Amino acid sequence: MNRETALEAVQNKVKNGNLIKHMLATEAIMRSLARRFGEDEGVWGLTGLLHDIDVELTQDRPTDHSRVGADLAAELGASPDICHAIMCHNWAHGIPAVTLLDRALICTDPLTGLITAGALVRPDRKLTGLTAESLIKRFGERRFAAGASREQIASCRDIGLTLDEFIALGLEAMQGIADDLGL
Repeated sequence: MNRETALEAVQNKVKNGNLIKHMLATEAIMRSLARRFGEDEGVWGLTGLLHDIDVELTQDRPTDHSRVGADLAAELGASPDICHAIMCHNWAHGIPAVTLLDRALICTDPLTGLITAGALVRPDRKLTGLTAESLIKRFGERRFAAGASREQIASCRDIGLTLDEFIALGLEAMQGIADDLGL
């Protein structure tokens, strides 16, 4: 499987533009993490890109979310490692995260929401002037980016990063694709 095939599948299955942007942001952060850890950028990027491919398909059955996604990814030719990471990123299933890839996806998924919220409260609504320091200050505010699980983001410690390092890495990755994200 290659990125073009995965992106085409995402665009065919997902109609919500903001959800696609979330998946692109997750891909960018996962690629950056792969570089940091000396892992396969392609595999990690595809994991991020495909992780929510089934959200709209399972919106009436949220307990099926990520199971359907893992099946769709497998049909596209994704490796078992990618499929497992997609499965376990939905904590509702209770599937343990056993690999670095699994744990990275779990903490990266909600980080994109925190960073996007940080951009959207800025006067220019852009990532350009946003700093990791400002995001770290807002991290403790439960009403800010309320849907971004702080517990999952803080699980970055399970991949050997401090919260400060992880937020800075994620912000830089998303700033690198700011035009694609409309931010």
